[in-house]
Amino acid sequence: MAKSTTKKSAGKKRTTKSKPQAEVSAASTKSSQIPDGNDRSFNPDVLESTVIARPLFDKLEKDGLAEPQDIIIDVNRDYPGGRDRAQAQIRELIAGLVKAHGARGQGVHGRKTDMTRQYVFGRLRGDLIQELVRKDRELAREEARKPALYRVWPDFEVQVLTERTIATVKADAARNAFGAFGRNILWAVVDSGIDGGHPHFQKHGNLELDPPLRHCDFTTFGEVDEEESERGALTDEKGHGTHVAGIIAGALAAGKLRLDPKEPEIDVTITATVKKKDEHGKVSEEERSIDAISGMAPACRLISFKVLDKNGKGPVSNLIAVCEHIQEINGNGRYIRIHGVNMSVGYDFEPSWFACGQSPLCVEIDRLVRSGVVVVVAAGNTGYGWNQSAFRGAAPAGMDLTINDPGNADLAITVGSTHRDMPHVYGVSYFSSKGPTGDGRIKPDLVAPGEKIISCQAGGRAPAAGGGSIGAAEVRPNAITARYKEDSGTSMAAPHVSGVIAAFLSIRHEFIGRPDRVKEIFMATATDLRRDRYFQGSGLVDLMRAIQSV
Repeated sequence: MAKSTTKKSAGKKRTTKSKPQAEVSAASTKSSQIPDGNDRSFNPDVLESTVIARPLFDKLEKDGLAEPQDIIIDVNRDYPGGRDRAQAQIRELIAGLVKAHGARGQGVHGRKTDMTRQYVFGRLRGDLIQELVRKDRELAREEARKPALYRVWPDFEVQVLTERTIATVKADAARNAFGAFGRNILWAVVDSGIDGGHPHFQKHGNLELDPPLRHCDFTTFGEVDEEESERGALTDEKGHGTHVAGIIAGALAAGKLRLDPKEPEIDVTITATVKKKDEHGKVSEEERSIDAISGMAPACRLISFKVLDKNGKGPVSNLIAVCEHIQEINGNGRYIRIHGVNMSVGYDFEPSWFACGQSPLCVEIDRLVRSGVVVVVAAGNTGYGWNQSAFRGAAPAGMDLTINDPGNADLAITVGSTHRDMPHVYGVSYFSSKGPTGDGRIKPDLVAPGEKIISCQAGGRAPAAGGGSIGAAEVRPNAITARYKEDSGTSMAAPHVSGVIAAFLSIRHEFIGRPDRVKEIFMATATDLRRDRYFQGSGLVDLMRAIQSV
C-alpha cells in the first residue's frame, strides 16, 4: 500500500521520561547535543560521531532509560585479538550487567549473534546500554587498548514493503527460446516465511533442499533446534513471503496433480481473489478461475529465511544475521550454493541518522554482493505524498528522495514498480519510491510489474466441493482448490527481477558469482519507459534482451 509522507511541524516541544547522556566515540572530543526530534533546522552537532548512534539516542530520549531496547552492537575491528575477542568481551560485559541488575528477559540474542562475527544482537534497558558503553571505555583506558564496542544501533523494525506479467518482462519468450526455467539455481526469500504446503511449489520441488541447506526461522528468540526452525520457516502467517516466492518460482496448472508419490492423482482447480471497485468507489473482492500460473523462473529452488512475524514486522538484525548466514553457507564466496537473495522488506530512511547507504544493513548487503551473491531489494512504497502550494495548499504529488533502506545499498539491485501489462502507457507506479538517494546516487536501478499482481495465497489449500479436509489423516480428498490472491507494491516488483535473473543464470552459468556484471547487464538491456531517470532507473527489466546481449 502507498504511504503518504508529510512534513513535521517545527517548534513543537515534546515531553520525555528521562533524557540520556550521549557517550562519545574515541574519535570525538565532546558530547553531542541531540536536538529535539521535531526541530528540522540544521544543527552541525548532528554530524558528531557518538557510540550510541543518533537514532537510538533519540529513542532513549523518547522512551526513557527504564525501557528495554532491542539493539545491534557493532564490534570494533581494532580490538586486540580481532572481532571474535571483541564479541566475547561484549557478551561478558552484558552478562555481568544483566546479572548485577536482575534484568530479566534481557541480554544477548545468542543464536542470532552466533551467526555473525561483526555484531552482537540483544536487548537492554536504556540505562544499561549507557552503563555498557561506560564500562567498555573504562576497561579500554585501564588496559591501554582499543574498546571492544564501536557503535550501538537500534534494531530497526522492518516491514513488508502474475499470469500476465510473465510476458511483460519476456520470461515466457526466454523459456521458449532458451529454456530459461531457473534450473539448478537457488534463491533466498528473506520475508515472512513460505507456505510449504501450497501446491504451487510441488511440481518442480521448489522448496526441496539438499543437505546441509535448511530453511531457517530467524524470528524465534532463544535456542531452537534445526527441525523446529525449518518448520517455522515453511509457515507463513502473514502471507507476504508466500506471495513473493510464487512470483519468483513455482508453477501450477488446473487438472491432475500428484501431491504425494504414494497417493493417486487428484483434481486441481485454481482460484484467484481479486479486488474490484464499483462506480461509487466501493472496493469488493471476487474470485475468478485460472487455467495456469507460473513464477518467472518456475524450476528455481527457494530457501526460506523467515525474518518477519505474523504482523509482517521484525527487527533489522534478522536481515543482518541472514546476510552473515548466507556468507557462511557460501564459504564467503568460495563455493556459492545460494545464488541470489530477494528482500521485499525494509524501513524508511532518515538521512540524519547515518550516511545514505551506510546503515549496518546496507553495509552487510554490499559485503554479501561482493562475495558473489545477487541481492534484489524493493525500493519502497513511500513515493507519494503532499506538496505545499501557496495557491492550492496541500497537493498530492510524487515524492523524490524516498528510497527506503535497504534500497539505498549501492551494490544491491533496487527495484521500483510499474504497471502489470501496460508499463509504457502508465509508467512508474505512483506509490513507488523514487530517487535519487539521500547522497545523490541514481536509484532505483530497474522497474518491474508491481500493480495488482496475482500470486500464491498462504494457507491456500482448501478442499474442492465434495472433497475432504486436507491435512486430516483419516480423509484423503480427491480434489483441491489452490488459492491465489492479488497484491500490489514494490514488494511484488522485486521478485519479478529476482525471478528473471535466476532464469538468466540458469542458462548463462558463467555469470554465477559475478553479481556486479549481472547488474550491469540487466541495467544496460532494460527497456526505457521514457520516464525520469530517478523514477524508472534504467527502465523495465527485459530477460530476452539480457540473454541475447551476452
